[in-house]
Amino acid sequence: MPSRAPSPSVAVCPRFHYAVELIGRRWTGAILRALLDGATRFTEISAAVPGLSDRLLSERLQELEDEGIVTRTVIPNRPVRVEYHLTEKGRALEAVLTAIATWAETWIPLPVAEATCAEREAAAVAKEAQPEPRQ
Repeated sequence: MPSRAPSPSVAVCPRFHYAVELIGRRWTGAILRALLDGATRFTEISAAVPGLSDRLLSERLQELEDEGIVTRTVIPNRPVRVEYHLTEKGRALEAVLTAIATWAETWIPLPVAEATCAEREAAAVAKEAQPEPRQ
């Protein structure tokens, strides 16, 4: 069955476009997934998303905080701890991320997934062996 070309009179909704661009930025989906899985500290999020630089993680967390998707809490202990949590708006993305995960399980070839998982596990083990940086 041939695919249907969109009608020239139908435009992409600006809200949809903004949302897709926001959560579709490189690493953002993985960061959100890590937060949904319970990661709260910078190092936990970093360990859950191998290959993500600290600079880019900081940038993405700031963007998500600016959008009201993530909150940043400073806990004045010694040493000071910083935790990140999803807001209600952020937790509302769980169904979206679950749908993407389901789609990926169905349509992304297994060798790609296996390589990604193996790389992720190796990176997580390597990060655990390193001392935690001070924040």
